[in-house]
Amino acid sequence: MKIIYLIAAIGMLISSAVHSQVFDVPYKDDAPTRTLLTPVKNAKAVVLLFPGGGGVLNLQNDGSTTNGHTFVRSKDLWAQYGIDSVLVDTPYDLGAGLRNSRSIRDHQQRILNVVNYYKEKFNLPVWIFGHSMGTVSVTEFVNGGKEKEKLIAGLIVAGTYRSATVDSDVKVPVLAIHHVEDGCANTPFVTSERIIDSRPKQSISQFVAMDGGVSEGDVCASRSYHGFNQKEPEFVKAAAQFILKN
Repeated sequence: MKIIYLIAAIGMLISSAVHSQVFDVPYKDDAPTRTLLTPVKNAKAVVLLFPGGGGVLNLQNDGSTTNGHTFVRSKDLWAQYGIDSVLVDTPYDLGAGLRNSRSIRDHQQRILNVVNYYKEKFNLPVWIFGHSMGTVSVTEFVNGGKEKEKLIAGLIVAGTYRSATVDSDVKVPVLAIHHVEDGCANTPFVTSERIIDSRPKQSISQFVAMDGGVSEGDVCASRSYHGFNQKEPEFVKAAAQFILKN
């Protein structure tokens, strides 16, 4: 009997999700910003996912990618919570460390275009979620002024890069997630803690510390604790619950 219920539950999950689709968001006369939408019927929100590293997913026309980033591995897990997930690619390498290009006008304008595109497409609350260097992308965006802030429903950061901060006048809900054994020197645990600790008392915020999983290879890569390897279900659950609650 338990097997029957499990099969039925899996069937409902599969039937609720729609095949992923590639959408190229125009950008001036330059290469578009490629995105991969994994939609769900009767979605309650949209989450835009900004990966770390150089940010390049090299999404193909069929939505495939050889990039094994945390967000890629977990993109289908959002459907069970009624949330559309969107992988956001970049046509050029954004760099890393202090040499990254995530705060420049070009990249920030691309984020704005993607936010507007999905807000107009679905008329749903739009959340922005950055991991590792992607936290620089999303925090720079939300710090970019009230006109940008009012376009989004909230902000999520995970494995936060050491230079990422959220201005005290930002009012949207903020969630930070960090693995307690994250060994990457550029993403210390305290960075995520500090973002939440610095939130004004009246604001909505939460910090989630995670442990467990498996760490393989480079401590700053996606298959390490930093990348929440084999913790993807809990990783997405924490973010999805915060989204649905706020």
